[in-house]
Amino acid sequence: MEFTRNNNRQLLSKVATNDRHGENTPYFEGWKAYDSNPFHPTQNPQGVIQMGLAENQLCFDLIEKWLLENPDASICTAEGVDRFRDIAIFQDYHGLKEFREGVAKLMGRVGGNRVKFDPNRIVMSGGATGANETVMFCLADPGDAFLVPSPYYAAFARDLGWRTGLEIVPVDCKSSNNFRITRVALEEAYEEAQRSNINVKGVIIANPSNPLGTVLDKETMRSLVSFINDKSIHLVCDEIYAATVFGSPRFISVAEIIQDMDCNRDLIHIVYSLSKDMGLPGFRVGIVYSFNDCVMNCARKMSSFGLVSSQTQFLLAAMLNDEEFVGNFLRESSKRLAKRHHVFTKGLERIGISTLKSNAGLFFWMDMRPLLKEQTVQAEIELWRVIINKVKLNVSPGSSFQCSEPGWFRVCFANMDDETVQVALERIREFVHQGKEEDGASEKSKHWRKQNLRLSFSSSRLYNESLMSPHMISPHSPIPQSPLVRART
Repeated sequence: MEFTRNNNRQLLSKVATNDRHGENTPYFEGWKAYDSNPFHPTQNPQGVIQMGLAENQLCFDLIEKWLLENPDASICTAEGVDRFRDIAIFQDYHGLKEFREGVAKLMGRVGGNRVKFDPNRIVMSGGATGANETVMFCLADPGDAFLVPSPYYAAFARDLGWRTGLEIVPVDCKSSNNFRITRVALEEAYEEAQRSNINVKGVIIANPSNPLGTVLDKETMRSLVSFINDKSIHLVCDEIYAATVFGSPRFISVAEIIQDMDCNRDLIHIVYSLSKDMGLPGFRVGIVYSFNDCVMNCARKMSSFGLVSSQTQFLLAAMLNDEEFVGNFLRESSKRLAKRHHVFTKGLERIGISTLKSNAGLFFWMDMRPLLKEQTVQAEIELWRVIINKVKLNVSPGSSFQCSEPGWFRVCFANMDDETVQVALERIREFVHQGKEEDGASEKSKHWRKQNLRLSFSSSRLYNESLMSPHMISPHSPIPQSPLVRART
């Protein structure tokens, strides 16, 4: 059997057999735990609550209402079937003109209409995953690297590097300055990469940040643009959470920043999507928007590998060009996100758990450092195992996001109803309460003790700990650790 497995492996490509897919990490293993035992308020009340998936389900009712009022927007209705033949046949992979115009309008609108985006620069892809990979194919060769300020999206290694061969150089940001990206940290990472003979082709950021839920201020954005311009390397801005901002400060697109800067615009590229802002991840709408004509033309040629279906484009063109609907949707989405964020974070605050101050995204950054036995990744993973197996909550540990400080967890809050929020908060409350009871009154021992914890939520184990023993975390994290370098602020 072992010979057969090894023989089969030799018949496959290096891409097929390497582990840069990241599915052997806590980030994806948490999803598997949920899939094996999903929570349901009546059918499975002891199941795992999904808090590791950044979905925006808070405004489905608004979209459903629009669909009912606009049946002709779909070629699959009696009202829209007369367009069926036109849309069902092959379309130019530039995309439907009305669709590109609608996306360009939305991108401008979420940025406060301070920038007008050109529909002719809208290049389609299969979600932000495909868009990010397309950009990397255009900008880098196998073995080249991008600087990525951490903590960063757990699947960036898969999206950016699994098939392209791109490497990632993490740039550590610290809680002491709210994980702000600094020029000093970028310079240190760049210089260390140079000393290691790593060819740095650019910087990629997510703004608003995933997992922090924060937006970059104008000063930081200008510093980033200045840095890449000085080094003559690229800047890719993943702006897929641009319309999820629900408080001050406002979102600022890199397209706005470069309007009054003397910089090489050929180095600036934007990735956008409708998965988060409009809550439509199943539609697989990703966008590449580049100020570089060569990149734009190359990305368009590559887009044939991940086009958005013409039926989807047709429907979304009608929706996105309905300015009254879009305006109402964005305002209401912001209100609902703010309310849910407040309920969740204040609920945690009442039981003694703090979060990083944030105003965007579909998640927040939860500080569980006081509950660690020791400030190590191993202790973080041990705590994560208990939260998954005993508390039955799928939250994502900070090490999955390459956070340099153990004990932070990303919590997604917009993919559930209000009742489930209360169940989740009650589970966390009981978890913390029992942990304090076990520790007694000693101020020296505020961390949770795994061997003494008993929770009423479940007596069965969902997760095979041998799959993710602590010694496996570093070599099998989403980003291979060698030959990458890390810079610290």
